[in-house]
Amino acid sequence: MLKYYEPQKDFGTPPASSDAQVSLTIDGVAIKVPEGTSVMRAAALAGIKVPKLCATDSVDAFGSCRVCMVEIDGRRGYPASCTTPAEEGMSVSTQTPKLANLRRNVMELYISDHPLDCLTCPANGDCELQDTAGELGLREVRYGFEGENHLSAEKDQSNPYFTFDPSKCIVCSRCVRACEEVQGTFALTIEGRGFDSKVSAGGADFIASDCVSCGACVDACPTATLTENSIIEQGIPEHSVVTTCAYCGVGCSLRAEVKGNTVVRMTPWKDGAANEGHACVKGRFAWGYATHGDRITSPMIRDSIDDAWREVSWDEAVNFAASRFRDIQQRHGRNAIGAITSSRCTNEEVYLVQKLVRAGFGNNNVDTCARVCHSPTGYGLKTTLGESAGTQTFASVAKADVIMVMGSNPTEAHPVFGSRLKKRLRDGAKLIVIDPRSIELVATPHIRADYHLPVNPGCNVAVLNAMAHVIATEALYDADYVAARCDSAAFAQWFEFICSDEHSPEALAETTGVEAQTLRAAARLYANAGNGAIYYGLGVTEHSQGSTAVMGIANLAMLTGNLGREGVGVNPMRGQNNVQGSCDMGSFPHELPGYRHLSDAVTRSLFEEAWQVELDPNPGMRIPNMFDAAVDGEFRGLYCQGEDVAQSDPNTHHIEAALRGLECLVVQDIFLNETAKYAHVFLPGASFLEKDGTFINAERRISPVRKVMPPLSGKADWEATMAFANALGYPMDYAHPSEIMDEIAALTPTFNGVSYAKLDQLGSIQWPCNEEAPEGTPTMHVDSFVRGEGYFAITEFVPTDERANRRFPLLLTTGRILSQYNVGAQTRRTANTVWHDEDILEIHPHDAQERGICDGDWLGIQSRAGDTVLRARLSESVKPGVVYTTFHHPFSGANVVTTDNSDWATNCPEYKVTAVQVTKVTAPSAWQARQRAFGERQQALLAKARVDA
Repeated sequence: MLKYYEPQKDFGTPPASSDAQVSLTIDGVAIKVPEGTSVMRAAALAGIKVPKLCATDSVDAFGSCRVCMVEIDGRRGYPASCTTPAEEGMSVSTQTPKLANLRRNVMELYISDHPLDCLTCPANGDCELQDTAGELGLREVRYGFEGENHLSAEKDQSNPYFTFDPSKCIVCSRCVRACEEVQGTFALTIEGRGFDSKVSAGGADFIASDCVSCGACVDACPTATLTENSIIEQGIPEHSVVTTCAYCGVGCSLRAEVKGNTVVRMTPWKDGAANEGHACVKGRFAWGYATHGDRITSPMIRDSIDDAWREVSWDEAVNFAASRFRDIQQRHGRNAIGAITSSRCTNEEVYLVQKLVRAGFGNNNVDTCARVCHSPTGYGLKTTLGESAGTQTFASVAKADVIMVMGSNPTEAHPVFGSRLKKRLRDGAKLIVIDPRSIELVATPHIRADYHLPVNPGCNVAVLNAMAHVIATEALYDADYVAARCDSAAFAQWFEFICSDEHSPEALAETTGVEAQTLRAAARLYANAGNGAIYYGLGVTEHSQGSTAVMGIANLAMLTGNLGREGVGVNPMRGQNNVQGSCDMGSFPHELPGYRHLSDAVTRSLFEEAWQVELDPNPGMRIPNMFDAAVDGEFRGLYCQGEDVAQSDPNTHHIEAALRGLECLVVQDIFLNETAKYAHVFLPGASFLEKDGTFINAERRISPVRKVMPPLSGKADWEATMAFANALGYPMDYAHPSEIMDEIAALTPTFNGVSYAKLDQLGSIQWPCNEEAPEGTPTMHVDSFVRGEGYFAITEFVPTDERANRRFPLLLTTGRILSQYNVGAQTRRTANTVWHDEDILEIHPHDAQERGICDGDWLGIQSRAGDTVLRARLSESVKPGVVYTTFHHPFSGANVVTTDNSDWATNCPEYKVTAVQVTKVTAPSAWQARQRAFGERQQALLAKARVDA
């Protein structure tokens, strides 16, 4: 909803969590608040504003500025309202002549050492110091500027997104406290004492410090000391629109603050349930890609990938694509075409693509990028618990006593949740990290894992089995919970399996690379937790036994009774903003929306009646099947919505061969990505700022995406898909995405109660949302599992085929980095490249020394699938025998070396285990040279189209 710009309401101090209530009066107004609520917050809740400077509701009260002093009947002095808790029967006065005089005296001292440049200050009109001075009636400053002051302090402009101007600092410590309490980085401190006190980024400038550019300090600053560069350049916004971040699976709610159709600033929305007023460097600052000069805003077509593009109208583009697809089907059969949906698009847009395939193409050849990341989550959790999704809210972690993080790096890949997690750890929770690398959570100055299990890549199932063995054989499991909630026959069979000596930590120590004593201690810690929560990521799913490992995690949670309440659960950390939603919407070739199998005649008839077509009851092709068939000449047409498979999918040589083999590749995206370079039709996409819809995050939270500016191409993605469907001869006629959601809700039981009106009312909804749960379901499996009784699955450890040997003695694993996102198409077109402008290869100093490798050397990385070249970084974050890289830059070619090994159940690629050898080299690989030449050629063909247009 569009609103005129005004700062978000600030209650001064955080809310109290007590169930007990106290009654008091403030300026004659009676109010009842939770015990522990500050007088300042109680006043704000009563609609009474108390002046403040050092207080803000995102951090604990500090009581340094004294501007918020009040009078309390029967109490001496003038206590600070931010640090004074409300008490039963208390009578408070916030406005008296004495208070007014004292407050003005305090403000005079602040203003005496502050530039009086309000007219030219970037925060003019949006400055708490300015507002408070006005509220207090300050009209003169008696002290002047003749004495010592800080007005000549130099600005720190090292950060690309914000400027630090110490001349405007009032040393309120809000930025320092936000960095500590909200973000948990501790990058800022107050240096010096008295008049010499100042905010310091650890003695360095911001860019060289530990600052992670989350923006919490900027949000907290009450003056222009910390100001976004976009505000300095463009001024204060006019209006705002609340929407949802288009980066990771946390799904942060953001306020797009706008002038006209130009976004000036993106701030975290305090009422966002997933993030509660926090953000990361990507969501907070890296939105400029939406208007980057590389954006393609006109439809384009060409006959072959060696031809120049021709800019055409929307009608000509979709008719060209439809003609090609129909011709392919006439010559090669109904199954010769298919589509890939995007986890970056909205639910409504994804739903339309799978509907187009089933109703318009007449087959079920539709898949999604979840195939290559979290499809094992769907299979594993569906099998054991009955639902293909995480069990908790992110806020639930605040009630966890022991937290197990496996194959996930939250502070890099899901940083806002990572901040929540770190806060809980600082408050006393215990931590177990299972990861081949020593990630940040393992050891920092402020948190430290109780146990780090440095599992060998490919051995997750063995570690999980060993943990379960300890819990089972030492009788640490919750027998009552298992008896009441789980399938007894399956449990008995599993119990016999897991108690076998072959699953003991001692028997598996050499395989897993984890000392038996350490593993036993970690298992005992988790089993004895009051509340034990498991968070896992792609380091679990992207293996040949990804589905088995997910089932092993569910087994552990059921075994210990850690499901069905807050503070526990099985929580997959979804990688992309809508990867959960793309699965929920029926993007898999065997399932209709809501994870209902095509073979179910009742479900199929429901969709047939709504869509007015007969549906094929047979599952279609998965992504790997499509590519294999394309290489064999049997699959000829692909509609690729917003996914860059040429960069993101494994075994790049194979993917490129498949794309070259297509007669018609239709790409719908905002940039000419690596896949689009092989396309024949380009349909310009819309960024999240240009459309209405919904995303679903890793906690099943359906959140609104709201249009901030008109689509640069003239169409949102759902409109483009609708136009394509109509050109194919299958009619679609929607006036707004809300109508698509209404159709989804009508056909999908878990979404029956979802509507745009309810989302506007509640802000967000966690499915299932239906008659049984009209406002959603924060915690799953409370009284029983979705499948009825929990199912203990046998999790036999089967070693991966991808093993180190004399020729390939190292194991390569991959992951993400904080500043970049997925294939980097968005983040590489922002200032985030300041932190990560190339992918590098981490190698342990021992392995480097054996090969004569020094930090910064160029390394040739060769696997059974291919070879590429990356720069070396010596690091003890990886253990000997393991190397690590990210995959954010296309020229790096990380997936040139990954193989097509995949999960036995879902075909999710085994990105996390690739046997390689590394050697010093002096030139790029042959693939990199070819790719650079091909990319330059395609850019030239694009440039020619723009010149001709």
